[in-house]
Amino acid sequence: MKQLTILGATGSIGQSTLDVVGRHPDRYAVYALTANTRVEPMADICRRHNPVYAVMGDQQSAERLEQLLKGSATRVIAGEQALVQVAGDDDVDIVIAAIVGSVGLLPTLAAVRTGKRVLLANKESLVMAGALFMDEVARHAVELIPIDSEHNAIFQCLPNGFSERLSQQGVTKIVLTGSGGPFRELPLDEFDSITPARAIAHPNWDMGPKISVDSATMMNKGLELIEACWLFDIGEEDVEIVLHKQSIIHSMVAYNDGSVLAQMGKPDMRTPIANALAWPERISSGVEPLDLVKVSQLDFEVADEIRFPCLALARESLRQGGTSPAILNAANEVAVASFLNHRIKFSDIPTLIENTLQHIDAHSADSLDIILADDRRARAYLQHQLERMSA
Repeated sequence: MKQLTILGATGSIGQSTLDVVGRHPDRYAVYALTANTRVEPMADICRRHNPVYAVMGDQQSAERLEQLLKGSATRVIAGEQALVQVAGDDDVDIVIAAIVGSVGLLPTLAAVRTGKRVLLANKESLVMAGALFMDEVARHAVELIPIDSEHNAIFQCLPNGFSERLSQQGVTKIVLTGSGGPFRELPLDEFDSITPARAIAHPNWDMGPKISVDSATMMNKGLELIEACWLFDIGEEDVEIVLHKQSIIHSMVAYNDGSVLAQMGKPDMRTPIANALAWPERISSGVEPLDLVKVSQLDFEVADEIRFPCLALARESLRQGGTSPAILNAANEVAVASFLNHRIKFSDIPTLIENTLQHIDAHSADSLDIILADDRRARAYLQHQLERMSA
């Protein structure tokens, strides 16, 4: 029986994980669940799965959850240190890193440093601290398996996984696919009028607000580009990004003999989660088989960096290196939150990110302290800019 900690249990990936886990009660038990401030959904999950620990983002939310779980054996704790604790606890076998944003970095690192199998959905861990993170993975001989649909697809298409460099496996290129979100065909002169409600209505995937906006700007694909380069030890010039509106092919790997392997399936996160949970075995995920006749057509287009400038910003931050990707990520988190709060226009998001990258000097990402310091500097700078805009 494998004991699981799910970081970000109330989000879409956390919910999908719990669905898969619930189908295999003989294989998996929930040790700890974490959430930010969504108390009622967390209480419902805890009643169904009876974790040893439930972690909330702040003490007030923890106290409310404790009241709702009165009489339960689940221990409720709160705060960043509590996240780190349940990620690194000796009783845990597998950690699902599904927290959205930079807050996921420290607990995910804690899981790595204590040798867990880590199922990685938190892009920011690698975007912010790629070199440091992967050094820790190697040092502690961690089984790191991506559960982003794109990176898991690549993982499945590699004959020897991470055990050999891609060049030694005959790989010439990785192709990341992206749906293009809800605005892939919207005239550019209408981008100023895009509302948060429209931006979070993804045509294919069920995701939270922040990731949905990232999909609409294609910043999610930019972050995935950075993540792929660290995960698979390749350069950004070896990663191609294409639009694929059906979201059936989740990514592809091209080989030097002319072969291109693609991982296909319905757009459902339970597939990569089940793959990573049981790897190298295969278990049921609850996802219906793909009906290719019903799909009937698969379309591909070039990812236009004029329509999606966040792609170009992500590539440039990766080329710059050091803490530049951490600055990019921090600026994106602040800009997206401001858009969701109706403070800025959709079209302001890439402009503000670019402005932050131009004004905040990047440093060598030699330590977590340096990375987190530049993350804070970027956030403070952009918050100041936003205050000036609204004055």
